[in-house]
Amino acid sequence: MALEITKELLENVSNLIANQKDSALSEIFTDVHHADIAEVLDELSFDEAVYIIRLLDSETTSEVLMDVDDDVREKILGQLSDKEIAEEIDELDTDDAADVIAELPEERKQEVMQQIEDEEHAKEIVELLRYNESSAGGLMAKELVKVNENWSVLGCVTRMRQQAEEVTRVHSIYVVDDSGKLKGRLSLKDLLMASTKSKIADVYIPRVDYVSVHDDAEEVANKMRKYDLEAIPVVDELGILVGRITIDDIVDVIKEEADKDYQLAAGITQDVEADDTILELTRARLPWLFLGLIGGIGAFLIMGNFEDVFKGYSALFFFTPLIAAMAGNVGVQSSAIIVQGLANDDVKGSINKRLIKEMLLATLNGVVLAIVLFLFIYFIYNGDLNTSLAVSVSLIAVIIVAGLIGTFIPLFLDKRGIDPAIATGPFITTSNDIFGILIYFMIAKLILGI
Repeated sequence: MALEITKELLENVSNLIANQKDSALSEIFTDVHHADIAEVLDELSFDEAVYIIRLLDSETTSEVLMDVDDDVREKILGQLSDKEIAEEIDELDTDDAADVIAELPEERKQEVMQQIEDEEHAKEIVELLRYNESSAGGLMAKELVKVNENWSVLGCVTRMRQQAEEVTRVHSIYVVDDSGKLKGRLSLKDLLMASTKSKIADVYIPRVDYVSVHDDAEEVANKMRKYDLEAIPVVDELGILVGRITIDDIVDVIKEEADKDYQLAAGITQDVEADDTILELTRARLPWLFLGLIGGIGAFLIMGNFEDVFKGYSALFFFTPLIAAMAGNVGVQSSAIIVQGLANDDVKGSINKRLIKEMLLATLNGVVLAIVLFLFIYFIYNGDLNTSLAVSVSLIAVIIVAGLIGTFIPLFLDKRGIDPAIATGPFITTSNDIFGILIYFMIAKLILGI
């Protein structure tokens, strides 16, 4: 049941908590999706959120804890006992359980793990904690349905039922050999249509997409996106099936990567949120602002070297912001398209081909804009042909150079293993501003014969 989060609802929940009306509170959250409950907890005070968590059953609260804001979850876990956290973890799939354990302080991890009643569940969590959180092994869950290629169809169904009890949602059925190596996947339709005496080896599909435990999370996301997969199996170095990754985990990866890229594009060097401390926000923003300051100083020094141009043609001064702005805008446009293509694995071919294409595109755009600008200057300055040519030709050159820089830098960074999203922020804007102003005055000086 969907729950509409309103001011009246939140006030009612707060009043019920204050008066310890547990029955009424339980009635409000009965049959409500855990994501809606998490949204309510994010809006309540910390103490009120803890009260609700302790009121609801472990199966519900374990799901809620995975949906609340990270900071809220950390504070809630800090108020729960080791036994209470262990009870929540017992209800979670291994991947989510490992995420919760990883967020705990080092001194509490062992105490909580010792309180988990299901020893097999605890062992699987410990195994997952060994992997890097940004790898396939760090994303995968151990819960899955697998069958041996030597089983009969009839015996297979019984064992699948036993395994399915531990799996929240069955996306795929995987086929392994006697050593546990992944062999393929099993179609439910083929299983139902096959003779009960048939072997799984006779009906399974040997073609199956998979990832290795050490594959990067972004590689996993790209593969699942490319092949429209809801789940993908994970194998170890020997090809043994060790887990699976589902689409909900990949959505989280894509969101986190998009947030990081957006912040890099905006000139923020660290992963921060709006409610972080002033010091944390300052540390994240200041480096790129400092770069902008250096860029401004560089532009000042460049303009100082062309003082003689200003004296003879003061009109050029008024078009300096336009040239700088166009250089920055074109550079950001070009880099944004390349970064998006790299993220979606759509950028193919050599860098030279990309640069040639961008140069032709920039030339076309530059000529169209330059014609408009030429006519504007010509009429504003009563037919001053030299000034009109100087500014409009400079604009074409600046747009071409900015387009090439905006294309080359993210491709270069990607080749060097550096996140290319950094090229869509102040870095590309500042560099293009400086190059744009330099090119502008050099061409203007050449055309005007100064």
